[in-house]
Amino acid sequence: MSILTESRGGLQAAFVVAVGVLTVLCAGAALAQDGAQTQDSTQLQDVAQAAAYPHDVVTLLTHSSPGGGSDLFLRELARHLGSQMGVDFVIEQVPGGGGARAVSRLANAPADGSVFYAATPSFIFTSMLSRPANTWEDLDPLVNIFFDQEVIYTRSDGPFETFAQVIDSARSSRGRWGAASPGSLERQALERLRVAADVPAAIVTHDGGGDLILNVLNGTLDIGVGEAQEIRSQLDAGNLRLLAVFSDARLPELPQVPTVQELGYGIVVTKFRGLMGPRGLPPGIVAAWEQGVRQVLEDPEYRASYAQAMLTPAFMEQADFAQFVAGFASETEAFLRDTGVIQ
Repeated sequence: MSILTESRGGLQAAFVVAVGVLTVLCAGAALAQDGAQTQDSTQLQDVAQAAAYPHDVVTLLTHSSPGGGSDLFLRELARHLGSQMGVDFVIEQVPGGGGARAVSRLANAPADGSVFYAATPSFIFTSMLSRPANTWEDLDPLVNIFFDQEVIYTRSDGPFETFAQVIDSARSSRGRWGAASPGSLERQALERLRVAADVPAAIVTHDGGGDLILNVLNGTLDIGVGEAQEIRSQLDAGNLRLLAVFSDARLPELPQVPTVQELGYGIVVTKFRGLMGPRGLPPGIVAAWEQGVRQVLEDPEYRASYAQAMLTPAFMEQADFAQFVAGFASETEAFLRDTGVIQ
């Protein structure tokens, strides 16, 4: 069996393996073979550490509103990963500040494996645009899980059947385009698209994808940009129409939908979806997540779920994800400086 201990200096998970039963059963051999027993005990500890997680309940944070991309991502991940890791996951929404409040909540949490944050490019953009008290550099990358496809959509009973019509409307009557949080990748994609198309469209941001979808459906916005997974139910219901995708090629699931690039605007956007933790995550915690995520991505039921949501599996263990995040941040900062958004 294993138990969790807490040190007074801070919460640190420790696995303590009880070997009393083994000692009673093998008392004679133990007296004669102390060295062998020590080796066996170490091996038992290794097995226990690989099999058990030091928390029954783990909190997963998101800045996304209910029904938004990160909210859906976490809920579906938790539904399949919980049984594999022996953990009950709690999804906690921490809206506000384009992810700044969620990042602060995580940065000040114990690095004991009890709380993580759904990371997307938003938390890097927000760190650079808003200069909050805590930034992406105050967190530890854990694992990346997916790449997510960004799409442009409108309401199906609205006036737009093609993206060209949206651009024409924006030239004649400005237009209103919607994105999620101010520091989101979607916001940056629309800013780049507005410049490339040379139109004065107003870009309206929201607390999350769920709020954005509502404003597209009620006609407040001409278009919205978001992940295919968060609008899937509205697409299936016939309430939304896809106009374009930001991928480098047409999606196999949506072969009739053109890319923004082939429409004449050289913009390709890919959104990563991973998990971040507080600084100083113990190696045992990291290893448990790497193993758990790698295994759950192979689960047939989960594979069917994320395929339907048009999520592309892109697993990266901690070392690779840390390098990826640092590279993305460097490229993002260079882009924002080159365009005069930050000094």
